[in-house]
Amino acid sequence: MKTRITELLGIRYPVILPGMSWISTPELVAAVCNAGGLGILALGPLNPEQTRASIRRVRELTDQPFGVNCALIMPGAKENAEVALQEKVPVINFSLGKGDWLIAGCHAYGGKAIATVTTAKHALAAQAQGVDALLVTGHEAAAHGGEVTSLVLVPAIADAVKIPVIGCGGFADQRGLLAALALGADAIAMGSRFATCAESPVHARTKQAVVDKDQHDTIYSPHFDGLNARYMKTPIAEKLTRKPMGIIPAAWHAMLAARALAVPIWKVLAGLLLDPTKIRMLALFGAAAPRLQAATQQGDLEQGMQFIGQSQGLIRDVVSAEEVMQRVVGEIEAGWNTIHARITA
Repeated sequence: MKTRITELLGIRYPVILPGMSWISTPELVAAVCNAGGLGILALGPLNPEQTRASIRRVRELTDQPFGVNCALIMPGAKENAEVALQEKVPVINFSLGKGDWLIAGCHAYGGKAIATVTTAKHALAAQAQGVDALLVTGHEAAAHGGEVTSLVLVPAIADAVKIPVIGCGGFADQRGLLAALALGADAIAMGSRFATCAESPVHARTKQAVVDKDQHDTIYSPHFDGLNARYMKTPIAEKLTRKPMGIIPAAWHAMLAARALAVPIWKVLAGLLLDPTKIRMLALFGAAAPRLQAATQQGDLEQGMQFIGQSQGLIRDVVSAEEVMQRVVGEIEAGWNTIHARITA
């Protein structure tokens, strides 16, 4: 299949694995790349040394183009992004921050820059900064999707910009790809679907929970990691998303997060007075990370929290990344014929 995204990124199919912390590991990234899509390595949980090692590990596993993701608001993101530039990663995907310096660095060696956005305002700003494409994340998505559904957000942004658009949020099969193309997108990103494939490091117990649950079994809330995000609905998720964290536990978790990320404690103390909003974000990140890891890596859904999209209701088995890809692109002609038959019936 050829679209503006496949031509831009040098990939066979317009299907993307987004960068998901603790999930988009070198092994899963390479599996998606080898299946013909673009895998994006998640740098969020990594330090610079781990980032360099992970990038080199991807290159050991595939000779296809791949990307990395940097959430610029997070501690250590700038240092990780600089490593990615040094390693000349083909695609740099960034979010939650101004990435003009990252775009320039990427373009200097011929790489491509993709900004993740949830509003038309941010899409236009990213286009003005010089990004090559946009990953447009709708309300249905796992983790930090927007307030507007993909059905509306994707065509609204596709109409507003001139650069290629990748639709993200609610896409999990060939019907989603057909729909996205009809909405004006040039590709889709499938986080939940690839998170549940065989090569994904997500624990088997959590994968089975995704298969067993449906589209109603998610929660969208700002009260857990500091940003509006979508989680698998479980008793612990309902409890932890009920209300925001108070200032005293926030300060304590900020200290723990700072220690884990090697951020000087004095910066946290100063931040509590000068920039309490940012410190609260650090605190919530510190509190969220162990629970997210517990669900993803240990299969603990009694105490852990799992990011998952509403496309959970479309995921009914655990198969290889290659099988997922072939279902999406191999059955697209049959999907189009079904639509055509309905139109002409």
